[in-house]
Amino acid sequence: MFCKIVTSVFAIAYAVALLVFLTGTFGWFGEETDPLSGIFLVPLGLPWILIEVPDPARMVVAILAPVLNLILIMVLCRMRRRTSD
Repeated sequence: MFCKIVTSVFAIAYAVALLVFLTGTFGWFGEETDPLSGIFLVPLGLPWILIEVPDPARMVVAILAPVLNLILIMVLCRMRRRTSD
């Protein structure tokens, strides 16, 4: 139960942060473009966000780094479930 809650909260936080990032970057919904719109993705993507990558790939890394953490959370939850059985 705990793992489902943590995974769900992380996935929702990622979806909201991604929406804020895309809205601020591309000016969706009539919003002004904001260079700091991706700031909410940074804590969700740590430590992968700290990897040095070339400038063209930084946006892709910022978007996909939280996905790696979500996958890790899911794998750890499955491992925990197997050991508790």
